[in-house]
This record gives sequence, C-alpha cells and structure tokens, in this order.
Amino acid sequence: MTRLPVKKTYKLYIGGAFPRSESGRTYEAEGQNIARASRKDVRDAVRVARSAFPGWSGLTAYNRGQVLYRLAEMMEARATHFAAVSSGKKEVDKTIDRVVWYAGWADKLAQVLGSSNPVAGPYFDFTVPEPTGVVAVLAPEEPPLYGLVSRMLPALVGGNTVVAVAAETHPLAAVELAEALATSDVPAGAVNILTGSRDELAPWLAAHMDVNAIDLTGVDGDVAELERLAADNVKRVVRSTADAESPYEIEAFLELKTVWHPIGL
Repeated sequence: MTRLPVKKTYKLYIGGAFPRSESGRTYEAEGQNIARASRKDVRDAVRVARSAFPGWSGLTAYNRGQVLYRLAEMMEARATHFAAVSSGKKEVDKTIDRVVWYAGWADKLAQVLGSSNPVAGPYFDFTVPEPTGVVAVLAPEEPPLYGLVSRMLPALVGGNTVVAVAAETHPLAAVELAEALATSDVPAGAVNILTGSRDELAPWLAAHMDVNAIDLTGVDGDVAELERLAADNVKRVVRSTADAESPYEIEAFLELKTVWHPIGL
C-alpha cells in the first residue's frame, strides 16, 4: 500500500499561532497555495502586536538580546530548510549572522544613542531611547529571507513589535521564519507575519491608527499614497535597503526621550 505524504499548509503567523486567512482565500506562489491575508487579518495582527508591546518592550535590553540570539540558534538548526526556500546556504548564513549582529546591539543602544546633556542649572538632563510601538514592515521581494529579517530586526531589537508583510512572490522563506519564531523564545505577538498581496495590505497598514511606524523598503515605485495615509496619525515612515546594517537602522524606530532631574532635594 502506497503511503500518501502529508501536504504542508502555508498559513499566516499571528499571535504565536498559525491561522488561515479569515477570508479563506489563498494564492499560488512558488508552486504552493499560500494564505492570502485580508483587511481583518491586518487588524488582528496589529491588535495582538499592541497587546504584546508592553511585555516585549518591558524586557531588559540584555534579555531581548538573548531572545534574539536564541532565534539565531533555531534558524541555524533549520538551516537546510531555509536554504531550500531561499536562494541557498549563502543567504541563510548571512541572515543568521545578521540576527546575531542585531542581538548584540540590544544592550548597547542606550549608551550609543542616548546621552547625558550639560545644562545651565541644578539639573541632570538625560536623553534615552524608547521604542516607538507597533511597526509595520513591507519586506523586499529579493532576497526573501535576508530582506525580511534585515528590515524586521532593527524594529524588534529596540523593543518594538512587528507586523510584517512577506515577499509576495517568494513567501515560503517567511513561513519558514515564522516556524522558527514559534519555537524560539520570542513572545507570541511580538512578530506577526502576513502573506498575500502587498498592494492590498499596505494601504490598510499605512492607514491603521494603531500602527506607529511603517517601513516601506519593500515597496517598488511611488510611495506617495502610502505616505499620505501614514500622515493621518503622524506615523514614522522609513525607507532603507536590505543591505543596511547599522545601529542607526535601529534608531529609525526609536523615540529619544529627554528627562530632567533636579540635583539635590
């Protein structure tokens, strides 16, 4: 008797779970049926990202770095699977190295980006970085794994929570990443990954009033309409490259808060 293999179902990743799209829609990419996220899926992802924000941002910077390093460990263990759904081992190795690099920055941000400011008065004046909140990330189409991780990590390491839209034509790498996230120590809801049509999902994320920043790196062409939608709640709009690796990529998703404290009584 011939055994029939169990076919894999490619779903969304929201709140640490793997739901199908609420609409039941799918689309074909890379020879597979992939869940096609809807407007309601966007709302659900933002809601759980907001709920996860206090816990993730409230961790010590050192703990966040350790959690992200654990993600790198889980990706290393699944390297063969990642290579099969991306451009190969070289991309996987670069991606894991990038996770480790950003993990190492977690407890160094305050020293590098913050400051103690001299003032003419009986005060201490400090500037400290704080996370912006919920960040939407539109991942580049190429490279599908390295591009997504390179844009997701700068927001995540600073204490923000993320709703990411995977590469539309190469979504399998993002689904594999979701499975690594689910088996790592990253709290449920800190990262949420949607698959589907970028043109359909991007406007809802740009206009969502509970999204605090949006990364448009993965958008080709004119972004004027998305910027206009983002302006309604004064979202921070970021556009960079998948190759960028700098603490200032993290700073793009941070607010710098200045605190005055009297000296003495």
